[in-house]
Amino acid sequence: MGQVSASLLSWPGETVWLRVDVGLPMAARREAARLARRIGIDEERVGSVEIAATEAATNLQRHATDGALVLRVALEGAHASLDVLATDTGPGIADLAGALRDGASSAGTLGVGLGAIARLADVFDIHTLPGRGTAVLARFHADRHRPHAGGVEFGGLTRPIGGEEMCGDTWAVRYAEERATETGEDPERALPRPVLAMMCDGLGHGPQAARAGEVAQEAFRTSRATRPQQVLEDLHRAMRGTRGAAVAVVRADFARGRLEFAGVGNTTTCVVTDGRRTSLLSSPGIVGAHLPRARPVSADAGPGSVLVMHSDGLNDRWAADGFPGLFARRPPVIAAQILRDAGARRDDIGVLVLKEAPPR
Repeated sequence: MGQVSASLLSWPGETVWLRVDVGLPMAARREAARLARRIGIDEERVGSVEIAATEAATNLQRHATDGALVLRVALEGAHASLDVLATDTGPGIADLAGALRDGASSAGTLGVGLGAIARLADVFDIHTLPGRGTAVLARFHADRHRPHAGGVEFGGLTRPIGGEEMCGDTWAVRYAEERATETGEDPERALPRPVLAMMCDGLGHGPQAARAGEVAQEAFRTSRATRPQQVLEDLHRAMRGTRGAAVAVVRADFARGRLEFAGVGNTTTCVVTDGRRTSLLSSPGIVGAHLPRARPVSADAGPGSVLVMHSDGLNDRWAADGFPGLFARRPPVIAAQILRDAGARRDDIGVLVLKEAPPR
């Protein structure tokens, strides 16, 4: 993707997918160190990144049926972090509590174990389904004292179709409204601001699909609209002359328990609450070619609700109750586990997850 202004809260940063093979630990160490230095992580912390990436890669190599190590620059406004995310298709971890004890390690690994990776990382999370697979997240902040966006946490993944380096699927998150100080509201008493989230699936694959995604992302960034249908209209005007895309936009206000949605084309948007999934339906059309006038859809987002948006690179028939305990985890882990189960199609893939941030 091209350069994007930091006025966006988040968008896909540089992402490296490394498949399981004999050279995975060495490649993981090298690429993790490169990305860590690029975002300004200091040399002492680069060493911790290298340990975490190598250990995660070695565990995948020795114990996973199949899987990948994902190294991703995670962006939150002007702040960057590095995600080391291991995802596999089995066999899962039968004794998770034991595996997380500091110093516990599988034979042949570095010997630091998951517990020590958790201690090295600024953010650590894990979810495992015995017999199906595990996702492990270790996040390292470039600025360890960075402020949090507040009110909402988010994370997503993109992966191009095999044989392509550029992905036509993309996503972005930005604030929907001005800061309280700009509206005259007392910032100490103000609820967290709503955010707007976009999922875009550029038609086809390769550079032209990626170009449609880049135009959509830039239009999303510069749009002054605060409602999903208005954002879609801005994107539609900007994307004329591109291949066009399927696009979904959600205004998420978790503090007030409300979502507002508008979508055109074949993407999936749903709300997961208490193990139940509620889908928000898009209208037929192509943003950039034919934009219907759709009536915005509203939905409840009560405590514990999770918003999931993804392209049709993932099968939309996944069941929320098929992932026990998953939706209490961090968004990148949720995204990785859904992608592992539902991303079997040969296509570009984009998935984005948002939820209310826990109290600090």
